[in-house]
Amino acid sequence: MVTTAGELAQVVAAFAAGTGPVAVDAERASGYRYGQRAYLVQLRREGAGSALVDPVACPDLSALGEAIDGAEWVLHAATQDLPCLREIGMVPRRLFDTELAGRLAGFPRVGLGAMVEGVLGYTLEKGHSAVDWSTRPLPEPWLRYAALDVELLVDLRDALEKELDRQGKLEWALQEFDAIASAEPAPPRKDPWRRTSGMHKVRRRRQMAVVRELWLTRDQVAQRRDISPGKVLGDAAIVEAALALPPNTHALAALPGFGHRMGRRQLEQWQTAIDRAKALPDSELPQPGAAAAGPPPPRSWADKDPAAAARLSAARAAVSALAERLSLPQENLVSPDTVRRLCWEPPVPPTPDAVSATLSALGARPWQIELVTPALTRALSATGA
Repeated sequence: MVTTAGELAQVVAAFAAGTGPVAVDAERASGYRYGQRAYLVQLRREGAGSALVDPVACPDLSALGEAIDGAEWVLHAATQDLPCLREIGMVPRRLFDTELAGRLAGFPRVGLGAMVEGVLGYTLEKGHSAVDWSTRPLPEPWLRYAALDVELLVDLRDALEKELDRQGKLEWALQEFDAIASAEPAPPRKDPWRRTSGMHKVRRRRQMAVVRELWLTRDQVAQRRDISPGKVLGDAAIVEAALALPPNTHALAALPGFGHRMGRRQLEQWQTAIDRAKALPDSELPQPGAAAAGPPPPRSWADKDPAAAARLSAARAAVSALAERLSLPQENLVSPDTVRRLCWEPPVPPTPDAVSATLSALGARPWQIELVTPALTRALSATGA
């Protein structure tokens, strides 16, 4: 474990002097700690060996990021790790995602263990993927498990590159990797409390206000205590309280999720949040969820716009057949959201050029546009767009 500035400086120098791609991985403490910060960063490079860096003891890894800036970074499921790596100063300019490569190559199982076993013939040690990586000191078996995650990543990358090239899909993968590396960080989600599990049961605005106040209170407590919000109060308990609108702590304690193990001060804290929501004037109550940008949920298309529903059905069938022929998942061939938006507001007339331009405006990559434009143009034309 690299835990001091001096040790980190040695790692920076070693990896700057290394050659070839750099295998990178990060471990978070999802379900244990607040947020998605990295609690361990693993790296491996030819000529430098492997390193396990503690981002708690060394929170600024920008020097390490700069040391490997010109190299290709090899990650497995890159979009999961890039946000937490960005927080500590590590942002790749070029990357190779072995999970995405496996999807494009048509592998049925794309977890790291399955890929290493299926492609390279090695079996990785299992058993520590869901542990609390914020634990200090980290046990030796956990560290060994973490090191194995990058041990064969570059070998896996090389084998997958050859397989993609053999299948004529390498250029597709490179475009996808460039899109991931150049993507802007996702903006903060608006009204995240609306994503409370079970929210569909909450119909009245006053009840929505209770969900909001309990969610915000829970988030403050979780952040202050640095624990997962779900360990403070479950989503199911929040929804139960919103539906019941309990008048006092005695009634609150009778609800699922607020049982006998919850102390009086905790109950008072939640009841205060509920009372705060109940006291709001109507003008300050949350409105029902604002319509998301873009088309409505497909299940409602048949009622709202039968012609659009027919277009979507034909387009989905065309994409499914093409994806099967190319041996890759439909969602990697073209985003389902892109197909929905195209079918809801198709270009008129749906010429190949017009469909291509629409797909490009919706963020599809050149390789996707080239492949799906003919099929989607036929589907739109056949359904009278």
